[in-house]
Amino acid sequence: MTITWRTIGLLTLAAFTALGLGWKPAALIMSAVVVVAVIDAWMVRAVPETRREVSALLSRGVESPFRLETVGRWPRIRVRQAATPDLEITPREAQRVIDGAIVARRRGSHTLVPAATLAIGPLGLGGWYHRSGEPQNVVVFPDMPAARRIASSVRLGHFREEGKRTRGPLGLGTEFESVREYRPDDDIRQLNWTATARTGHPMSNQYRIEQDRDVICLIDCGRLMAARVDDRTRLDAAVDAAAAVAAVADQVGDRVGVVAFSDRILRRVSPRRDGATHVVQAIHDLEPLIVDSDFELAFRSILGQKRAFVLVLTDLVDVAAARPLANGVPVVARKHAVAVASVTDPDLAATLARPAADRAELMRAAAAIQLLESKESVAAVLSRRGADVIEAPLEDFSGRCVAAYLRAKARARL
Repeated sequence: MTITWRTIGLLTLAAFTALGLGWKPAALIMSAVVVVAVIDAWMVRAVPETRREVSALLSRGVESPFRLETVGRWPRIRVRQAATPDLEITPREAQRVIDGAIVARRRGSHTLVPAATLAIGPLGLGGWYHRSGEPQNVVVFPDMPAARRIASSVRLGHFREEGKRTRGPLGLGTEFESVREYRPDDDIRQLNWTATARTGHPMSNQYRIEQDRDVICLIDCGRLMAARVDDRTRLDAAVDAAAAVAAVADQVGDRVGVVAFSDRILRRVSPRRDGATHVVQAIHDLEPLIVDSDFELAFRSILGQKRAFVLVLTDLVDVAAARPLANGVPVVARKHAVAVASVTDPDLAATLARPAADRAELMRAAAAIQLLESKESVAAVLSRRGADVIEAPLEDFSGRCVAAYLRAKARARL
């Protein structure tokens, strides 16, 4: 229960009457005001019913509708929804109805606490605070609208149609389909000598070019992926890119899987057809761990897989930190088509573009140059050892990863 500013005003006026009427009449007036305020609050002591409308599945960084309203006749009631740093709600408080938006800033599972209400009595002297409703769980996925937009672009041909071509051996195909009569333009290797001998005239094997290929995303969840780029971590960018690649793989009919790792294997989904949903569900709540990543362990986990496009999502810092990655790439590249992707740091470019005004800024610029040269050295080493190196700004990162995948598919590297 609470009293309102109206009650406080009346009590103040009653106190001033003590100057002319004395303290006893003023005390009686003040007591009467308090009693009436208590009765006024008592009249709205019942817990109001509230209705909250919000999607149980949100995408990180994407605005979604949010509505919270009271049910029934509550002429004077305020409703408030507490938010967290991970879930931003605008507005958070309103009269009777909050009709706004919710934005999730962090992937994973989160809980919206019950709504808080303040009902004011008919006289406006007293009110009653309540907790109304039940906690509600919401699951925050990576940026799925962006992933779906890229997949739609592939479907509509905005990405080059080469992404939809099948891989070789081109011409003959690799999967046996049927036996048919020989045609003059058939390759001699298609002849089925057993069927020819049995029927007495030439017969050819009919082959079908395989339509689906394997795609595996290796997501580094080590300490380097905790670094922030704009409003998200590098791991957020990696998970968004993996979701986009998985959505495109579903679109073009390939099998897709994922391995998330740090110093151990955290999540693993074997490549499967229509696997984007399984991939996103497995990685949506990944968080960076303050450990060094074991690339050898991650690469060992996929060596037994059939030939695939392997996308390694990590951070390229310096030669020493990337040595385990560089040592493992040649082994994996013998069997798989490998791409290593990293988000570029906009702060480095901004530091170099800004004139140095003092010694401190000059030192920062020198450090930025050294770090960029180190990243270029790592990229050169990885390229020489068989990896396609992708370095792109945050806004283009998912698209560049998808383009590398489609490029490898078009060049029959899968």
